[in-house]
Amino acid sequence: MQNATQPLNDALITKSLSTADYVPTLDAMLSRTLARIALKKEQGLRTPDELWIVDHNDVYTLGQAGKEEHILQRTNTPIIKTDRGGQVTWHGRGQLVIYWLFDLDSLGWSVRNMVSHAEQAIEDVVNDCLKSPSSSDPTHISALARRDAPGVYLYADTSAENNSSTNDDANTDASAADINNTIMLGKIASLGFKIKHGFSYHGIAINLDCDLSAFNAINPCGYAGMQMLRLADFVNMEKQTDQALTNKSASDISESLTYEQVTQKLIDNIAERHAGRITLRALAPK
Repeated sequence: MQNATQPLNDALITKSLSTADYVPTLDAMLSRTLARIALKKEQGLRTPDELWIVDHNDVYTLGQAGKEEHILQRTNTPIIKTDRGGQVTWHGRGQLVIYWLFDLDSLGWSVRNMVSHAEQAIEDVVNDCLKSPSSSDPTHISALARRDAPGVYLYADTSAENNSSTNDDANTDASAADINNTIMLGKIASLGFKIKHGFSYHGIAINLDCDLSAFNAINPCGYAGMQMLRLADFVNMEKQTDQALTNKSASDISESLTYEQVTQKLIDNIAERHAGRITLRALAPK
C-alpha cells in the first residue's frame, strides 16, 4: 500500500493510497480519527481534515448493521465486516473511493449536511462529465440523489422539452428535472459513514470503469435487483498512461476523460464545499 499526502490548504489535506487492502486501510482511518479526537479533547487542537483517495484491492464490505442474507454468492473475494453504516457493497479496481475524515463540529455540519454534501458533490461531477464532449448523450442522462435511498443514481429524461432545457442551463441538472418524466437506470455511487465524537470516517464510492459483475454476488446496499452502473458506459474514459496518450491523437485525448481527471474534479468540488464556497441545494423530491 503506497500513499502520498498533499495539503490543499491549511484546513484540508489529501492522501492517496494505491492497491490498498481494506483492513489495514480501515485500521489506519480509525487510528487517525482517534488521534484527532484525543488532540481536540486533551489539547484543544483542531487538526486539518483529510480526504483519502483509495484504490482498493477487490473486497466486499458489510456495514455495522449489515445482513448476510444480502450476500447471494460466496466467491474468492474477501468479505469484511466493518463499522460504517449501510449494508453490503463491493470495492475494487476502477472504482473511485474517497474517505472523508472530517471534524463535523468544527465545520458546523450535521451528519445530514455531510451526507447531502457528499451526494451533491457526486451529482455535480457526474453531471459535468455527462455534459462533456466525451459523453455519448450530453442532454438525456442526469445524476440525482434520492431521499429514500442513499447514494447517487442515473436517470434518463423521457421529455424532449426537459432535454432541451437541461442542455441550455448546466445548473439545472436532474435536481430540477421533472421526476415524472424520468426513468431511473440504476445506481452509480454509494456512500456510508461512521461518526465518532463528531468526527467522520469512511465515505463514498463511484463506479468509473470497474467490472460491474462483482455486484452480481450481492444485493448492492441491501437492494435486491438494484442495477449498478459505471461512468465509462456513458462517457469516453481513458486510463491516463503514457502508452495510452501516445496512441491517441490530440483531438481524441481532449474528448476523453481519465480516472485522474474525474478524481480531481471531485476533490476540487469537495474542497470548495469544505471551505463554504458551495452551499447545499434543496433536497430532491424523492
